[in-house]
Amino acid sequence: MDNDTIVAKGVSGLEYTFSVCPWGTELQKRGGVYMILKKTDKNGDYTILYVGQTGDLSEDFDNHPKKPCFDRNGKTHIAILPESFELNRQSIESDLIRSCNPVCNF
Repeated sequence: MDNDTIVAKGVSGLEYTFSVCPWGTELQKRGGVYMILKKTDKNGDYTILYVGQTGDLSEDFDNHPKKPCFDRNGKTHIAILPESFELNRQSIESDLIRSCNPVCNF
C-alpha cells in the first residue's frame, strides 16, 4: 500500500482523510468509503472519478458496474476511508459526491 493520503472536503465543510493505493491493491474485508482516482501529475495531485461506499472493501472493483467509466477516465488509484457503520458511510459518500461532482457518479 502506498503511504499516500488524500484529504477530500465535503459540501458540509468536513474533511476526510483517505489512504491511497494503486489500482488493483488487495484491500481488507471491512466497510468503508472509497474514491476512484486518476493521478494527474508527479506532485501527487488526483482527480476524483467516483465516490462510493461498501460493507466490503475487499470486493473485486474490476467487476464494478461503473468500471467502463473508470477505464475511460484513466483510473490509477483507489482511496479508502474505513468506516464500519453504514449510515456514516452513506453520509460521507453523499457529502463528498455533492462537493466533488465525480464524473463517474453521474
